Amino acid sequence: MSQSQQEPRARLRSPERREPVREQAYLRLKEMVLSGELPPGERLTEEHLAQQLGVSRTPVREALHKLASEGLIQALPTRGFKVSGESREEMEEVFELRAVLEGYALGVAAVRIAPETMAELEQHIQMAEQAYAREDIDGVFYWNTRFHDTINGLLSHRPRLHQLIADLRKYVLRYRKDTLSYLSGARRSIDGHRKIMMALKLGDPEVSEKVMRHHVREAMEDALQGIQQGPRQGQEIRCDHGKWGDQEELLS
Repeated sequence: MSQSQQEPRARLRSPERREPVREQAYLRLKEMVLSGELPPGERLTEEHLAQQLGVSRTPVREALHKLASEGLIQALPTRGFKVSGESREEMEEVFELRAVLEGYALGVAAVRIAPETMAELEQHIQMAEQAYAREDIDGVFYWNTRFHDTINGLLSHRPRLHQLIADLRKYVLRYRKDTLSYLSGARRSIDGHRKIMMALKLGDPEVSEKVMRHHVREAMEDALQGIQQGPRQGQEIRCDHGKWGDQEELLS
C-alpha cells in the first residue's frame, strides 16, 4: 500500500522532548522503517513525510539522507527514496554482530544474575509456552522479546554495551517477527531460551556465552529461511524441559 493510500501516521512526540527536531524526525522515521510501519519497497517523499510528522521538509530531508547512509532506505533514480528490501548479507551481518555482543553480555550476566531475575526469565518462558499452546504467535513474539529485554537490562552498569545491543536488536526485530510467523520457528526460539536458562543455572560464563551465540545463530538460520521460503510449517524441535544438560547438550 502506498503512502497516499494509508492513514496519517503518528506525528513526532511531545515538544517537551529535548532532542532537536531533526533528531526527532530521524528517530521516528528509523522506528517506522525498523518496525515495518514503512515496509520494504515503500516509496518515501519529503513532502508527504513532513506532513505526517508535522514538521518542515528540512529535518525530513536530513533524516532521509542519514537513513540512506545506514542502508535502511535507498535513493531512487528519480525523486525520492524507497525502503530497502531484506538483504541476506545485511541480515547475516546484523545477526553475527548480535551473536558476539549478546554472547559476551550473557557471560557477564552469568556471574551476577540474581535468583529473582532467574524467576522472571522463567516466567517469560512459561508465558511464551502458553501462547505457543494457543498458537498465538504474537504472544510468543512478545514474551520472547521480554526475555531478551530482561537479560539486556542486566547490563545497565555497562551503558555502552547495553546501548549497542539495544540498537542491534531493533534491526534484528525487523526480520525476527517474520521468523516466528510459523510454529516451528516459535518452538525453536522458546527451546533456545530453555537452554539459556540451563547455562545460567550452571553459572559458567564461557558456556553461557557459547549458548547465546548458538541461539542467535539459530535465529539467523530461521530468518534466512523465512526470506527464502516465506511463512511455512516445519518440524517442531523439542527439548526435555526438565533436564539440566551439560555443555555439549546445550549446544546440540
